[in-house]
Amino acid sequence: MRQDRGRLLAALIARCRDFSLAEEALQEAAISALTHWQRGTPANPTAWLLRVAGRKAIDRLRHGQRGAVVRETLERLSQFEGDDPEDIPDDRLRLIFTCCHPALEPKSQVALTLRTVCGLTTADIARAFLDTEPTMGQRLSRAKAKIAKAGIPFAVPGPEVWADRLDAVLTTAYLIFTTGYTAGPDEPRDLCAEAIFLTRLVNHLRPDEAEVEGALALMLLTHARRAARHGAGATIPPAEQDRSLWDARQLEEGRALLHTAFGRRRPGPFQIKGAIADCQMADPGPDWPQIMALYDVLWRMEPTPVVALNRAVALAETGDVTGAVAVVDRLSGALAEYQPFHAVRAMLLARIGRVAESRAAYDRAIRDASAAADAAFLIAAQQKLPCEGHS
Repeated sequence: MRQDRGRLLAALIARCRDFSLAEEALQEAAISALTHWQRGTPANPTAWLLRVAGRKAIDRLRHGQRGAVVRETLERLSQFEGDDPEDIPDDRLRLIFTCCHPALEPKSQVALTLRTVCGLTTADIARAFLDTEPTMGQRLSRAKAKIAKAGIPFAVPGPEVWADRLDAVLTTAYLIFTTGYTAGPDEPRDLCAEAIFLTRLVNHLRPDEAEVEGALALMLLTHARRAARHGAGATIPPAEQDRSLWDARQLEEGRALLHTAFGRRRPGPFQIKGAIADCQMADPGPDWPQIMALYDVLWRMEPTPVVALNRAVALAETGDVTGAVAVVDRLSGALAEYQPFHAVRAMLLARIGRVAESRAAYDRAIRDASAAADAAFLIAAQQKLPCEGHS
C-alpha cells in the first residue's frame, strides 16, 4: 500500500470520478486483505486490491442513487474484472494535476496531494502544518467537494495551459519540500523525501521537461546537505557546514539533472534556483558573483519581494553591503511578516554598524523562527554583536 496506493487510488478516481468513494473503496479493500491474505498472499497483490476496491465501489453505488451517471461509473469500474490490472494506464499524473488545480487554494493543493498521491494520513498532514486533525480533515473534505462541484477535470492539461499548470504542480511539490526542510529531522514523516518522490514521479510520467528536472535537482542538491545542516542544536549555514557529511550521490544526481535541463535550452525559475543551490556548494565556498548573476536572471522571471531579498544577500556578499541594506529597507512593507526578512536585515545591519537596529531585528527574527535550531543560530549571532556604544 505504501508503494502502490497512489497508483491504485488514481485508477479508482479515474473511473469513479469521486475522491471520497475511491478512498473508501480502497480502504475497505485493504481491510479485506487483512483477513483474506492470512491464508496466503495473492500472486499479484496490487491487482487483487484493485479488483476488490472496484467491487466495493460498485456495491456502494448500487446501494445509492440511480441514473445515467451511476450506470456510466459502474461500466467503467467493471473493467477491473475483465482487464488485466497491469494493463490499466498509470493515472497518477492526472491525479496530481487534479490535486493541484488552481481552483483550489495552495494549502489545499498541498494537503490533497500529500493525502492522495503520497498517502500521508490526515494526522501526518495536520502536524506538518501545525493544524488540528479535525481542521485538516475539514480542509481535505472541502477540497474534494470543490473538485466535484466545480467539475474539475481529472486530466492532464492541454498545451495551451501546460506551463502554468506544471508550475502549480512543481510549486506544490516544493512547498511540501520546504515544509519538511523547515520542520527539521525529528518529524515522523520525511516531507522532503515525499516531495522528492512526487517530483521523481512527475519526471517519470512526463520525461524530458526541463523545469521538472530543475525542480528535482533543486531538491536533491538542498537535501544533500541535510546531515550537515544542524550541529549543537543550531542551524549551520552551507558555507560553514562539514562537507564530508554531504550526500555525494544526491549531489552527483542533482548536478547531472541540472546539466541535462539546461541542455534543453528552455530555462525556467526552478532551473535557476537549482543552479543557485549548486553555486552555494561550490568548492571551496559559495560562488557569490555567479549567484548574484543568477538572481538577476531569476528576478526577470519572478520579480517578487522574496527574490529581491535573496538577491540582496548575494549583493552584500559580493561587497555592496550598503546597497543591500537599502534594498532590504525598501522591502520592509511587503515582507513585514516574513521571518527570514528580519534575519537578513539583522545580519546586514550588524555589518554596517547599526547595532541597536540589528539587535531589534534579531529579536523579531528569533521570536518568529519556526524551528528551535533556527532560533538557536540567530541567538548565537545576536550574542556576537558588540555592546552598544562600542565598535
